[in-house]
Amino acid sequence: MAINGGWAGKTLRVNLSTGNITTINTENFKRYIGGMGIGYKVLWDEVPAGTKAFDEANKIVFGVGPLTGTGAICSGRTNITSLLPSNPYNAVSDSHMGGHFGVELKYAGWDAIIVEGKSSRPVWLKIVNDKVTIEDAGLFWGKGTFDTIAGITAMMGQESQVAAIGQAGENLVNLSVIRTGPSHSAGGHGGVLGSKMLKAIGIMGSGAVKIAGDKMKWHELNQYTLSIVGANNQHVVPRTPQPWAEYNHPGSRWTAKEGLYWEKADPPIETGICTPEENHKIGFRTMKSMLDIGKNGPKYTVRMGGCASCPIRCKSHLEVPQLERYGVPTHVANTCMGFYTPWGVIAPFSGNKANVPGESEDDSLVIAKALGTYIADDYGVWGNYGQIGRDFHWTYKNDVLKRVLPAAEYNSINWEQLKAGDPEFFKDFYRRITFKEGELSHLGDGAFQISERWNLGEDYWTYKGNKLWTKMGYPVHHSNESDGQVGAVISVLFNRDAQCHTHQNFIGSGLPTDLQKEIAAEMWGGPEAIDAPADYKPMTRAKAKFAKWSVVRNLLHDSLTVCNWMWPFITSPLKDRNYRGNTALESLYYTEATGETITEDELDLQAERLFTLHRALTVKQMGTVDMRNKHDQLTGWQFDMDPDKKAFTPGTIKLDRDDFETTLTMFYEEMGWDAKTGSPTRATLDKLGLGYVADELEVLKLLPV
Repeated sequence: MAINGGWAGKTLRVNLSTGNITTINTENFKRYIGGMGIGYKVLWDEVPAGTKAFDEANKIVFGVGPLTGTGAICSGRTNITSLLPSNPYNAVSDSHMGGHFGVELKYAGWDAIIVEGKSSRPVWLKIVNDKVTIEDAGLFWGKGTFDTIAGITAMMGQESQVAAIGQAGENLVNLSVIRTGPSHSAGGHGGVLGSKMLKAIGIMGSGAVKIAGDKMKWHELNQYTLSIVGANNQHVVPRTPQPWAEYNHPGSRWTAKEGLYWEKADPPIETGICTPEENHKIGFRTMKSMLDIGKNGPKYTVRMGGCASCPIRCKSHLEVPQLERYGVPTHVANTCMGFYTPWGVIAPFSGNKANVPGESEDDSLVIAKALGTYIADDYGVWGNYGQIGRDFHWTYKNDVLKRVLPAAEYNSINWEQLKAGDPEFFKDFYRRITFKEGELSHLGDGAFQISERWNLGEDYWTYKGNKLWTKMGYPVHHSNESDGQVGAVISVLFNRDAQCHTHQNFIGSGLPTDLQKEIAAEMWGGPEAIDAPADYKPMTRAKAKFAKWSVVRNLLHDSLTVCNWMWPFITSPLKDRNYRGNTALESLYYTEATGETITEDELDLQAERLFTLHRALTVKQMGTVDMRNKHDQLTGWQFDMDPDKKAFTPGTIKLDRDDFETTLTMFYEEMGWDAKTGSPTRATLDKLGLGYVADELEVLKLLPV
């Protein structure tokens, strides 16, 4: 069926070795939805098994989906697919960034960019609608992301959007990012661009994205979605008791209340009481700086910002005048781990206290977090979801750094400055990582790599405080604290920290557990799909169905491309809906955008195809069919924590070894994978239209028998 709406219709291929620039009809990728799906199809077809992330043969795909650029709620994401250098097998992985890069790509007439080969000199890619050129990047090579983005924007025009790497990516630091806009970054693939000598991609488009369906129906669909959306992470109850709310929860990101201000706005803006019916005040619901930066966060907040088509606004834009003394701009923007990860470099050494001369402890914390995030973002260093700081502290505390660092290097580190909580330390730390100065810089290689290089042993992996989830080298990301086995199995399936918020958004919605159980019974066949926090029960089939549904929706969102921090809308803040949302919205938007009628179940099946392809790519790259024992195993602390308590007793998130094996088996069965190995079977691959994948795996002797 020809493209009617939603997709731009063209995919761009750029070969940096030859300079060839060609166009592919996106029709070739429609079965893979878009975004992540396009990336997986390209890597399966075109990147040989055993390729390393920094090899010329590797490819990197910037992809968006049929909803990007349409104005669909929270559809400003860009998915980036490539091999991941910090993974021990350089397995396939995805990084994601928000902002406006993805929609500009669609406005220029493209659904994806496939970058292949390697330039002989630093270059950047200039895209102005269908005019694509490879430009000299000598002026920008060696500069940080902020100057690079500003420089290319000045050359192309203020309406352009730029994605760039910093010096960390240039220097092939495994833990490096691709950044766009003031605060949006995709972690882990910056070095892949650096290996190709590609500094940046600049895009400017003057087109639009066609909606195939009725425009009034589209408007009504958006208005309906606005009526059931909550706050950041689809938290649907306020953090504090409010007159309109039946429920409240102290963990909710619906923080708006009377007396809470964006204090640096001119004049200051009060978030106030935001009832669910006030759609024009959705952007006030989430005041994120008070959560990410400390109680003085509002004092420095100019506004909350966000991505294209997003009413939520989860990015804190700060004005911190004290940053002048450090020689950096006074305006900083970020959210969540963008602030936590740099602070995690200092916090364990300083007792979680910052110390800026002449400033209060609370103001010092804001200054430290703002400075840390600016320096890390400018260099383009990725923190591996906070792991870089934990690795730094553990190797110091256990005298590893004294053992592996030359004495002169060890003594050159200002340990007293670090222990005092002086944010000036960030300058030295991130410079060493970025420019690979000395042995300490190997912290930027990743957890698995430093374990091998520094012979860290089992104590490193099994220490609960390190939060290492598997020996693939990534940490927890909504794991066993998120509905026990559900979060646990989701987190073990990927090749980096699981970027899946589907299950966590439901669990963290703020609604009472009993009400969540009612919804769970409707969704996944039984109330036992959900347990009360830290009061987990043994594995059930309903939990396996919940886990599968969560992963499948995550793949769907990264292919459509919409924000998995918000989608799906399982719940709503509306009492008159009994707090139910609408999980068919993805299919409704897809139908209206593309003109191709599709049901919720049919769209989920397409996403299931993509996750099975992800699994097959991992099998192929690792060269083993035994994913259960070679990939899906935990580091041990998850079973040994809280030694005075048994699993399935109140007050612990401890897992049971036998029960976790049952969890894997049940999940594999739900996916139609081989229960013994955890690999896709030929029957399942054929059913999902992936017979060509089964054929290649059979030749490689990587099909279960």
